[in-house]
Amino acid sequence: MAKENYTIKCSFCGRDKKEASILIAGQTGHICENCVKQAQVIVNEELSARQPSHGVAKFTIPKPIEIKKHLDEYVIGQEEAKKVLAVAVYNHYKRINQKVKDDVEIEKSNVVLVGETGTGKTLLARTIAKILNVPFCIADATVLTEAGYVGEDVESILSRLLQAANFDVSLAEKGIVFIDEIDKISRKGDNPSITRDVSGEGVQQGLLKLLEGAVVNVPPQGGRKHPEQKLISINTQNILFIAGGAFGGIDRIIARRLNTKAIGYASGKDREKTNQENLLKFIAPQDLRSFGLIPELIGRLPVISHLDQLDKSALLRILMEPKNSLIKQYVRLFDMEEISLTFEKNTLDFIVEKAIEFKLGARGLRSICETIMVDAMFELPSEKKTTSFRITLDYAEEKLRKSAINKLKAA
Repeated sequence: MAKENYTIKCSFCGRDKKEASILIAGQTGHICENCVKQAQVIVNEELSARQPSHGVAKFTIPKPIEIKKHLDEYVIGQEEAKKVLAVAVYNHYKRINQKVKDDVEIEKSNVVLVGETGTGKTLLARTIAKILNVPFCIADATVLTEAGYVGEDVESILSRLLQAANFDVSLAEKGIVFIDEIDKISRKGDNPSITRDVSGEGVQQGLLKLLEGAVVNVPPQGGRKHPEQKLISINTQNILFIAGGAFGGIDRIIARRLNTKAIGYASGKDREKTNQENLLKFIAPQDLRSFGLIPELIGRLPVISHLDQLDKSALLRILMEPKNSLIKQYVRLFDMEEISLTFEKNTLDFIVEKAIEFKLGARGLRSICETIMVDAMFELPSEKKTTSFRITLDYAEEKLRKSAINKLKAA
């Protein structure tokens, strides 16, 4: 009898009885506890995929003013962009929740944000998704290529959204996708070429059906499609797309359209300086077309907004004021080690001045702070006697002077 027990195996994975903690017997076979768990995961995924869209409750949509107030807690400045984004998001989810009474069909309000690196494009989109509690993903446009070429298909964008929604299709179909570096897929030139523009205009053409709204077959784990792969159908009709890009050099295009000098001196120096600093305020669809986006794509991104360049006062506020500001994060990290961390005011001014000097924007604040703090974060957790630590200007200057990041000045 004992000999028979050792020959009993799981009918699914082939595990021997002595290798399994539990082996459940059926009429003609057995199943181990690991296979039961795996089967439960598969059942849950299948049920969620088959769940009808009316099974998801309607989103509670905050009013545009409320959305902007939430954004103010995390994003400093950029008042115009926050207002435009709040209205676009509010109208989009109002459109999803509408009860159709007549033949008036509200179109999608996809958004394109134009601004230099580190001005807050990604942060705005991520914060909006957090406020609404909807699935959110960031896709990098630079890795996308036309189908059949090395790179990723445009459908891989939706694979990330599906994963963010824990493979709940109905929830993913009401999510937000942020397409970063949209300017990097601009048309390389108007002149015909013997080589295909597979990572430029070809990708723009591929994005059209996603942005407008279509049923797209998506590989669950991303990557390229192949005939034997199981695909999931996603309707993009109610997915909000927010595109962002630096669009380097578009200020010259705007200046040319406005007949304003972007570089140089003229009699009205003050007026010209103002125009140079605020040219993005005058951005229009024709400027995006001149930059290299095709008209069909621009038409599917009807809401255009800009982000202002961050000055010293804005960067200082970013460093200290938001709920998740850098200074508050470092203070919390040191609190976990029971160490009281403080920064001198002139140290914060020094960090901001370096961020402006290196032209890194708000994103550069983190790099500079990490360079200054790395030695302290390495050594202090092992020093039990240390209960407080103060970052002085001399300390910050010394650490930055010795680091590689200081070479950016020469560059």
